[in-house]
Amino acid sequence: MRIPHNEPLGSVASEQPERRCILTGEHGSRDALLRLAISPDGDVLPDVHARAPGRGAWIGVSRGDLETALTKGKLKGALARAFKGAELTIPADLPDRIEAALMRAFTDRLGLEMRAGFLMLGSDRIAEKARSGRIAWLAHAADASEDGSRKLDQAWRVGEDEEGSGKAGTRLPLDREALSVALGRDNVVHLALTDRAAAERLSSLLQRLLHFLGRTVSTADNNSSERAADAEPLASA
Repeated sequence: MRIPHNEPLGSVASEQPERRCILTGEHGSRDALLRLAISPDGDVLPDVHARAPGRGAWIGVSRGDLETALTKGKLKGALARAFKGAELTIPADLPDRIEAALMRAFTDRLGLEMRAGFLMLGSDRIAEKARSGRIAWLAHAADASEDGSRKLDQAWRVGEDEEGSGKAGTRLPLDREALSVALGRDNVVHLALTDRAAAERLSSLLQRLLHFLGRTVSTADNNSSERAADAEPLASA
């Protein structure tokens, strides 16, 4: 049976409808890929939350791969096919716009979880909750000290009864200044979520951001802070 372009694969009732990357041909869930849409002016722009009206095109590549596809004209051809020859313009700074949009979606979600009472800040408070097994997600600013991060990671493993597993919080692609600006708080270095549903909501956005930045860290298992230590900090604008 022919599957219409940009329609989910498999059952309509599937909880995780798939989309096809126009550059690689590989399939992935909506949460793993990024939707591109055309603005009223004909510009191709990121549609992080997949809410823009009209036809969309999906990509699941890193920033480096996207820049290569943009330079070689592969992106233009793929978009022309996806949008059926519609008049469109690909902004030269599309990779920058995508990164900014993904970053904003992540920090906006952090703010929402904080207002909902699920996001916890401060080393002492996080350590206490972590040791008692009441932390669902743990993260550190890009410029957080290794010693401070290691102590919280250890407290988390103790609380989860996973000592020796290497489980550790994710080192974020934002430094403490950027996090502080995003959350309207001073000196945000370590962050934790106490609700597992909130952790899933945030992890989906973070994994897509890290993938676009070329990071291979999985927030699902948070294995080893060393794997994330090469993150480039993003200073606040």
